[in-house]
Parts: sequence; C-alpha cells; structure tokens
Amino acid sequence: MKRIAQTIKLRPEHREEYLRLHSAVWPGVEAALLRANIRNYSIYLHGDVLFAYLEYIGEDFEADMASIEADPETQRWWTLTDPCQEPFPDRGEGRQWTELPEVWHLSPSDDTTA
Repeated sequence: MKRIAQTIKLRPEHREEYLRLHSAVWPGVEAALLRANIRNYSIYLHGDVLFAYLEYIGEDFEADMASIEADPETQRWWTLTDPCQEPFPDRGEGRQWTELPEVWHLSPSDDTTA
C-alpha cells in the first residue's frame, strides 16, 4: 500500500462552492477512485489550505491515475472544483495538488504496549 498526502490552496471566494460540492461528491467520481485502487481518501481544511490523504492499493499507480484522468464524470467534476483551487508554485508539471513527502509513520509494529 502506498500512502499519499497532498496539499493545495482553496480560493477564499470559492470556499462555499467547494464545501458544497464536497458535501455530496458525485457517485461516479467516487466509483472512478475506487476502480483506480484508491482507498481511505480524505480532504481536510485549515484556513485556506486543503490537505488530502489517500491510500493506493493497486499495482500500477500511473495506469490507475490515468484511468481517473480519462473518466468523463471526473473530468466534469474537475471543471467545477479546479477553479476553486489555487495550486502551490512547487506542485510539479501537470499537477494540480502538491504531493508531500512522508517524514514519519507509526505502524502497528511500533506499538510497544501490546
């Protein structure tokens, strides 16, 4: 399993729209994510910064991400959500969200109380 953390700015003038959209994410968008082996996907908000966490359980990350990008319903979803977001300058080529490096993780084997 691959854990992924990402961040992006939320445009303050689009805050309510973004929150409204995410109060009822389209079932087709969720289905595309699940088909692409994405699990435990959450988005958090702090001020005007969005933070996302997801887990990837597949074998071919690039192919699965391409399947999400090719999904027509996800593309329509992004026409609504992308204008609400402001990418950080260091996001990388062709990316909307900036991927964050993991610096620490507590795994079950770290539990010394068991």
